[in-house]
Amino acid sequence: MTSSRPKAVPTVLIDNERVITTRWDFAPGAETGWHRHGHDYVVLPVTDGALKLEEPGGTERVVPLTNGVPYYRGEGVEHNVINPTSHDVAFIEVEIKKG
Repeated sequence: MTSSRPKAVPTVLIDNERVITTRWDFAPGAETGWHRHGHDYVVLPVTDGALKLEEPGGTERVVPLTNGVPYYRGEGVEHNVINPTSHDVAFIEVEIKKG
């Protein structure tokens, strides 16, 4: 399914043998598109706001973002991330490579 939403902008900051660190910038209404994480990861918000997570089976939930307050998720997570707010939001994602 093709979405008419704008795309979130990923900027890879580090990609080495241990981690992939990406800054994600979301304009209002922007989305990542459906994806599955191949690594455990930590998200560190750099703005306050919220994200809407679309998950398999039609589940949707809105999670708050607090600047500087990280959260962790395990590998295998499949979802689409959307900015449901009327302002820009951003976070840094650190994927932890096995090895």
